[in-house]
Amino acid sequence: MSLFPEKTRNPPARPDWYQATARFEKPSLGKAVWQILDSLVPYLLSWYVMIRMLRAGLPYWAVLLAAVPAGLFMVRVFILFHDCTHGSFFASKRANRVAGTLFGILTFVPFEEWRDSHWKHHATVADLDRRGQGDVWTMTTEEFLGATAGQRLAYRLYRNPLIMFGLGPLFSFLVYRRFVPKGASKRARFSVYVTDFAVLGILLLAHFTIGLRAYFLIQLPIIFFGGMLGFWLFYVQHQFEGVYWSRHGEWDRMKAALVGSSFYKLPRVLQWFTGSIGFHTVHHVRPLIPNYNLEAAYRAAPAFGEVKALRVLPSLRSLRLRLWDEKAGKLVGYRAAKAR
Repeated sequence: MSLFPEKTRNPPARPDWYQATARFEKPSLGKAVWQILDSLVPYLLSWYVMIRMLRAGLPYWAVLLAAVPAGLFMVRVFILFHDCTHGSFFASKRANRVAGTLFGILTFVPFEEWRDSHWKHHATVADLDRRGQGDVWTMTTEEFLGATAGQRLAYRLYRNPLIMFGLGPLFSFLVYRRFVPKGASKRARFSVYVTDFAVLGILLLAHFTIGLRAYFLIQLPIIFFGGMLGFWLFYVQHQFEGVYWSRHGEWDRMKAALVGSSFYKLPRVLQWFTGSIGFHTVHHVRPLIPNYNLEAAYRAAPAFGEVKALRVLPSLRSLRLRLWDEKAGKLVGYRAAKAR
């Protein structure tokens, strides 16, 4: 079974195996409710434990250790939010919107605004002529060599792992998402305002209960650890050795989904915390499949097995890949640009 059918004069819109995954788009109310319970309850319990630790006067390093699993549960809550933006978590559109808005408040992300940018990402992934739609800033080698010194410095700083995975999540969740982006729809603008007012309400509640100092001592490390993992997942899903990029005239939507996205094979515990989002090829082929059906959909279509799995340790090499070399047709590092 081939991933890409041979091109004919009138090629099929989808390969033969595509229909085999259609049934996994059906949401399950039982699975959705269970995921809310096994994600939100432990996340809130983590908060309770950390509050008790602070009040008991335990060393702050112990609180930071507790923030690691709390951050993992925050990632899982974000996965539920992500499914709601696709309208796949529940069968009801209203339920997806309401639940997604609440999950977005907990993760500091406006539901409608993020949904718009994320759907643009799905529509433009791996398209060199439509970059900048909810993706990682990626320059071509020629663009980097032709850029000014200031532009190259900005790009280097953006792609620096300490900034991208350290300061990046804090800036994105706490600052960037608080403002309405240029060109946002009326509904997206409203979602930003709703989320901002809800965050303000949380701050006021914290002020009158545990105190703002305790709130920030808990919330900031949770966002840091959870955001670091979340940013890494988004990065490695489209920045890896062998990834596909193309100019719009030659861009193939199915190839962009299967080769422009990674199959990130994670240990079972991390697969659970990340809602099986490592099956990212499946997600881009069928964005309406909820996270709890992704692995089953992967196993239902043997063609997905032709996508090479990206494992954790080898995936770290992708940090050296900075630029898209159009002549070589692959991601390269800065040294390759200098050699050019």
